[in-house]
Amino acid sequence: MDVSPAGRDHDTIIATARAAFADGRSHDHAWRARQLAGLVRLVDDHEEAIVAALGQDLGKPRAEALTAEAWLVRGEALKAAKAFRRWARPQTVRTPLSVFPGASRIVSEPRGVALVMGAWNYPFLLTLSPLIGALAAGCTAVIKPSEQSPATADLIEKLLPLYLDPEAIQVVQGDAQDAARLLEQQFDMILYTGGARVGRLVMAAASRHLTPVILELGGKSPALVHDSADLEEAVRRIAWGKSLNAGQTCTAPDYVLVSRRRTAEFLDAYRTVLTRFYGEDAAASPDYGRILNRRHFDRLAAYLGDGRIAIGGGTDPDRLFMAPTVLVDVATDAPVMQEEIFGPILPLIPYDSWDEALAFVRARDKPLAAYAFGRDRAALDRAERDISAGAFCGNDVILQQTVPGLPFGGVGASGMGAYHGRAGFDAFSHAKAVLRRPSRFDSGLRFPPHPEAKLRKLKNFF
Repeated sequence: MDVSPAGRDHDTIIATARAAFADGRSHDHAWRARQLAGLVRLVDDHEEAIVAALGQDLGKPRAEALTAEAWLVRGEALKAAKAFRRWARPQTVRTPLSVFPGASRIVSEPRGVALVMGAWNYPFLLTLSPLIGALAAGCTAVIKPSEQSPATADLIEKLLPLYLDPEAIQVVQGDAQDAARLLEQQFDMILYTGGARVGRLVMAAASRHLTPVILELGGKSPALVHDSADLEEAVRRIAWGKSLNAGQTCTAPDYVLVSRRRTAEFLDAYRTVLTRFYGEDAAASPDYGRILNRRHFDRLAAYLGDGRIAIGGGTDPDRLFMAPTVLVDVATDAPVMQEEIFGPILPLIPYDSWDEALAFVRARDKPLAAYAFGRDRAALDRAERDISAGAFCGNDVILQQTVPGLPFGGVGASGMGAYHGRAGFDAFSHAKAVLRRPSRFDSGLRFPPHPEAKLRKLKNFF
């Protein structure tokens, strides 16, 4: 029997969530509304506890904990609470003459019991934001917070039963082995946020039960700076996105492409912006975070040798501090350009033409996000059209994933499926095709025998 760290076996946990789904409570719109309202109250009542937990796990600054985690969950839950009834309305579709009389519609029904596997870098947001879509759709859920952010995981486990249905929403804690055992169980939907290696394991496990999956996997998201860009503004936004959560953001700019003739100007502006953000010493700033743990710190430190440090480069392993850093003279086959960085290191790659910059991105795996800066609308239109990515943002970074109405998800190596807003509702719903016909009237044309004259008449109905 597989047992969670809290002493509850996985079979019992999942059976409880499945029984809650089977009794029909989650189909009730009033139940869904109460759960979403509960998430809003949870955030309102425990802002400081959320800030403290995120600070303990990641050294996350207060402003980041609120604006990039707690308040995003609150805002998305509020919007879903107002909209899910509209999303759930049956959609009428045209019924062809071949089945007249009849009425056809698409009905959204909840998939069942969902497994949501959260991530450590935004452990509050990336655990509870997917849950919003599941609740809006009428699913029950098993939540697996990341064990690498234990303070936030403990807080989620403590608070969720106080604000949500404690039978329908279950929390399971544990390490990678516990997660693997959990994946041996049968679910109706699995959403995983994390790296590609584990994503493949999740997909393989889900395939044994033919369970649909949503995989949010990240990747190397590029930022392209066109010659027409307002360089100071572009640098400010790129530096903000790369420094947010000390670079540990799946949609952070992973490298920047800058016209060769403007690289020196870009570097000067980047230095100025960082000083404006964090002062002369980012380690002393209350607005700059820390690396998760020593293993991730050592991985990032190894990247510093993959180019020449033009900005930053300061480290303090004891405090898990790594300064915002820009690398130049980076070989395109260096590890820092082959692997997702997930830290505050930004390789700068010069280009000689916009065509070259676009081709550089297209030659690599499809990223979770792509960013392009410029006042030349045609240049940005080309970037949006030519770069396949989970999302595209013009003249900014990361903010696209804070828009509840936009789906959040990857493509190719950066993931599959999406959630947020209506996309989340749809992801956790099954679009059931429904045709209703009267029991008495039927033309009889479809029934055998089928002489040629009858077939010619039947053809007119298609």
